[in-house]
Amino acid sequence: MLRDEISRLYRQFRLLHYRKLFGRIRERDGSLSATEAFAADVIFLLDEPTVTALADTLGISQPNATYKVNNLTAKGYVHKTASEDDRRECRLQVSEKFHSYYDSSDSFLQPALEKLRSEYTEEELKKFETMLASLNEAVADADGGEKGN
Repeated sequence: MLRDEISRLYRQFRLLHYRKLFGRIRERDGSLSATEAFAADVIFLLDEPTVTALADTLGISQPNATYKVNNLTAKGYVHKTASEDDRRECRLQVSEKFHSYYDSSDSFLQPALEKLRSEYTEEELKKFETMLASLNEAVADADGGEKGN
């Protein structure tokens, strides 16, 4: 039962995310293709990755990742910043244009949180928060370490 509920929640999050993502894709100059939108989202989730980290995460070649990053940069959705440690390496950051494109993808969370607050005590919510943190940690460990936020 717990597994079913977690799976159901995960599917709901994915469906909401894809609905918002594809709802924003438009066929006009400067808009993102589905592949570009996914790549930009992964850059956001990885929190300032290198091109190598992006390629590794997506399981694509470095030249392919570079091509995607260059397209996203040309369209203004991603900025490259030289690494302070190694000037040959650059960090990828999503731009304000990305944030306005994605708007508030988690806007559905506020009403859900309000529903929880109205149905459960502060103590129950704290316990739930602790359980979610443990679940997040277990998922990150299963994936070889946390890569996102």
